[in-house]
Amino acid sequence: MGILRSFNIGVSGLNAVGQGMGVISDNIANSGTTGFKSSRAEFQDVLAVSLKGIDGGDQFGAGVKLSHIKPIMTQGDVTRTESITDLAINGDGFFKVEAPFGPGFTRDGSMHFNKEGELVNPDGYKVVGFKANAEGDITTKEGPIKLGNTTIPAQATKNVKVSMNLDSRAEVKEFNPLKPEETSNFSNSMTVYDNVGTARLVTVFYNKTANNNWTYRVMADGSDVEGGQPGVMSEMANGQLLFNDKGQLQQEVEGTNSFNFNKGAAPDQKITFNFGESITEGGDGTDASTQYGSGSAIARHTQDGASAATLSSLSFNDSGVLTAVYDNGEARDIAQIAMAKFENNEGLFKVGKNLFKESRNSGQAAMGKPGEAGRGEVLSKSIELSNVDIANEFVNLMTAQRNFQANAKTIGTADAMLQEIFRMKG
Repeated sequence: MGILRSFNIGVSGLNAVGQGMGVISDNIANSGTTGFKSSRAEFQDVLAVSLKGIDGGDQFGAGVKLSHIKPIMTQGDVTRTESITDLAINGDGFFKVEAPFGPGFTRDGSMHFNKEGELVNPDGYKVVGFKANAEGDITTKEGPIKLGNTTIPAQATKNVKVSMNLDSRAEVKEFNPLKPEETSNFSNSMTVYDNVGTARLVTVFYNKTANNNWTYRVMADGSDVEGGQPGVMSEMANGQLLFNDKGQLQQEVEGTNSFNFNKGAAPDQKITFNFGESITEGGDGTDASTQYGSGSAIARHTQDGASAATLSSLSFNDSGVLTAVYDNGEARDIAQIAMAKFENNEGLFKVGKNLFKESRNSGQAAMGKPGEAGRGEVLSKSIELSNVDIANEFVNLMTAQRNFQANAKTIGTADAMLQEIFRMKG
């Protein structure tokens, strides 16, 4: 009987709309959940019955069902925070964590370091990244991001690079090691480090010995030298700088080189002084010290030594690289956030706790670095908010309420008709 069919159809409508209400309610409940992706209920009609059999036409519908819950994977708004470990993805991709069920994927970048120095999500699951090697270069080796030792050892100075000009107009001077300041044409001081990271002050004295020919001597106060006499300079290295007629560095000639610092330093430390790429070394004079007719002056000097240091701060850049800055001014890259990309984000399986896992429909995670091959960039001191549109959900809520009332009305009307039939029988 058609009236009984109306009951079943109305009930299917109530069930479907009720399930759709659950989707809307879940969206509203998670409107403040970091990185949450909303969903949309999609409905289908149920198999119809044709009055003409396989010829089709004149078909009765059999109601409705909830056919699919479609994830909406659009970008959520990004807001700034004060925590350096809060990260947001701007674009496609997911963070990867080591969850109890296996690899988990999330857009929730609310992270922190645990007591072991490991970067973890709010539930303590380790965040996966690409590790740096001993030189600080990011590799393709995946693993949990960990700070490791928060101190770095001392590094002895091995190389000093000097960029300078020596005055070609200077007179030839005879050097007296007992009076180095008075008997040199020019001098400059710099700090170098011994093998245990102790800062040592050395002074380089320059003497013109002939046209286009200079001698340099690296000296330190005797109080820093093994067997030295305080107040008396001790020579530790020397060499010659030869220039051509254009004032360009033609050749560097290294002489003796042995730094015997005291107070626990290793003996015979060698520090190479580099005044640029000379013409003999293949240079063209543009990247080397010069001898022009202007005052002697140091443009810059650098050295590769450092004292032992402890961690003072951390930071992430837009490529997801974690950099540690130490109290001696040195900065080292520790790791880089790994980012997963899927062929079908909508096919991911929700497992709660703001996590997804792979499914047959999503395909396997392709791991890569932020900004690479279509992956989004990482924003530090930021988190991605839920992409739920509250205004839109309220409209959907009112629509669902009206649909529910209309389906309830069809059941009530069918019931009234059935009651009328019962009265006819009586």
